[in-house]
Amino acid sequence: MTSAPATRNSPMSETRPATEDRPLIWIDGTLYPKSEAKISVYDHGLLYGDGCFEGIRFYNKRIFKARAHLDRIYRNCERIRLPIPYTKDEMLAMMRECIDANGLTDGYIRLIVTRGVGTLGLNPFKCERAGVISIADTIALYPPEMYENGMKVIVAKRPRTPTACLDPSLKSLNYLNNILAKVEAIDAGVLECIMLSTEGWVGECSGDNIFVVKDGRLLTPPLEAGMLDGITRAFVKDELAPSLGVEVEEKWMRIEDVLQADEIFLTGTAAEIIAVTQIEDTVIGSGKEGPVTKRLRDGFRKVVSKDAPED
Repeated sequence: MTSAPATRNSPMSETRPATEDRPLIWIDGTLYPKSEAKISVYDHGLLYGDGCFEGIRFYNKRIFKARAHLDRIYRNCERIRLPIPYTKDEMLAMMRECIDANGLTDGYIRLIVTRGVGTLGLNPFKCERAGVISIADTIALYPPEMYENGMKVIVAKRPRTPTACLDPSLKSLNYLNNILAKVEAIDAGVLECIMLSTEGWVGECSGDNIFVVKDGRLLTPPLEAGMLDGITRAFVKDELAPSLGVEVEEKWMRIEDVLQADEIFLTGTAAEIIAVTQIEDTVIGSGKEGPVTKRLRDGFRKVVSKDAPED
């Protein structure tokens, strides 16, 4: 990637004139139309999946949990010894610029930090400077009717990558473990799957965290089970559920425990909150979105539609 001088509209970026081609995508200081937004084939993010990313929602132009997302990507980049060439405040300003440049009110930001341009060898330290990309666009992970009726999932045969090999909490550009589990789900005619650890513990889904409702209480696997420390998961567990008087506990669970749930729902930045009403041949609860899930989903929508928290 190349870095462009900051000359127009903001202290960080310039806009490259071109045909109307949306969204405009921020790459190292320049906003490019979608058709011109390109990186080098020598970028180690492409060659080796070497980098980190975040998926971030915004509502009414407010970036939901922006600081938590930035803290996580900086933390993860530090874990792989990848310095980000911008401050957190500069990154936040850049994301706001992407939202404004594309005339969006509600949508989704994909923030990417790649290792940058290097050689064809593995050595990451031959990449002189990290590359930063921000895409602000819309997203619809699941069909609208699934949010009313719930969704069916399967249990993936492919286990989650063991923490000792590549910690699943590290949201890196290497997503093949998740993708191959997702392929299992699609092959089975559904859109999501539950992933187990190599020891058989329930961790998360291919792209979402999981919550179980049992006797009115929320249960969710601990991070040590091997999973992403989801921002929406933390918001539901630490803020939303307590505010609604719903008790939450982190609990190690086998798939048999999950199958006995009264309700199940998934959380994620793109998914938000969505009910699971069937796991393979097992119908969960009444087979419809349960009352606790609905209460949380309505509560989530009320929070983000009014004044989405950015911290």
